[in-house]
Amino acid sequence: MKIKCVELREIRLPLVHFFETSFGRTTTRRIVLVRVEVDGLTGWGEVTCGEEPFYSHETPETAWHILRDFLIPSTLGKEWPSPSALAARFRPIRGHNMAKAALENALWDVEAQQKGLPLAKLVGGTREEIPCGVSIGIQNSVEELLDKIATELAAGYQRIKVKVKPGWDVDILARIREKFPRILLMADANSAYTLADLAHLKLFDRFNLMMVEQPLGWEDLLDHARLQREIATPVCLDESIHSADQARQAIEIGACKIINIKLGRVGGFTSAREVHDVCRARNVPVWCGGMLESGIGRAHNIAMSALPGFVLPGDVSASARYWTDDIIDPPVTVTPRGTIQVPQTPGLGYTPDLVRIEKATVRKERFE
Repeated sequence: MKIKCVELREIRLPLVHFFETSFGRTTTRRIVLVRVEVDGLTGWGEVTCGEEPFYSHETPETAWHILRDFLIPSTLGKEWPSPSALAARFRPIRGHNMAKAALENALWDVEAQQKGLPLAKLVGGTREEIPCGVSIGIQNSVEELLDKIATELAAGYQRIKVKVKPGWDVDILARIREKFPRILLMADANSAYTLADLAHLKLFDRFNLMMVEQPLGWEDLLDHARLQREIATPVCLDESIHSADQARQAIEIGACKIINIKLGRVGGFTSAREVHDVCRARNVPVWCGGMLESGIGRAHNIAMSALPGFVLPGDVSASARYWTDDIIDPPVTVTPRGTIQVPQTPGLGYTPDLVRIEKATVRKERFE
């Protein structure tokens, strides 16, 4: 595969409803899209970073810089035997996994088209449909939160994840369990606590949670291992895991019982499959986390979620939960039983809508 052209676009998409975590509130997404032209075919990828350097150090500005000044020049005009060769080329560049993933994943899209395979099957997926959950942010009131949970359950979603932080946690979980005693429920802290909160975090055990996600520091493994020994609720690691080696280390020291895999956070499909394989070999379940992706990033998440180790419902949900008009056709939809059908057509399985993308574009740059 020879990359003839790479195009970067920044688009801005307003969310249907604000999304709030312990980091803050988001109302509009700034998303960098990567489009590659290879052998007459076009592939798409998405940089999944947030607008500010809170979830990770990456932002749309840093991603644009790394792609423009390092990743694209090192790949343009060269022959690549596979997308994984691109991942190997990027390895000397430290960090910036979300920028790397966008370019690598676009090449996976192209290779799937070349081989006439659905992207999910090309990367090793075996599922024809994937189970779906939803992530619900911090709301203005607990009543609003309970209403949102009821709405998502009525739509068929199999698991509810709620964001928590100090001051919005135990009382909130108690109210949820009072109204919904038997639903699959998890809490996501986005590193909002420390070991000084150990006694408080032990209170989570009373709510029969599937997991508590990333309760402690975003780079930490050791304190999570201490926490997991002290609480019954399974700890799930998110921000702490960027590679297969970190996944292995976390499992070996008992820092978690579950791992969330995000394509951007780990650097693309090559690394995601390695993390998946490490976890599966050690009987650690994984699931796909979300980053408020547009339809392009969501399509890549669907493909990854078809891998056999993704046994827990992920954050891959319908386009309409986030966007009035997504940038793909058809939009992602969820069945009444809370699943998404994995596309069976070559490539992404969804067609980027160039009219909508152009309308949402605030800047673009082309490299040939």
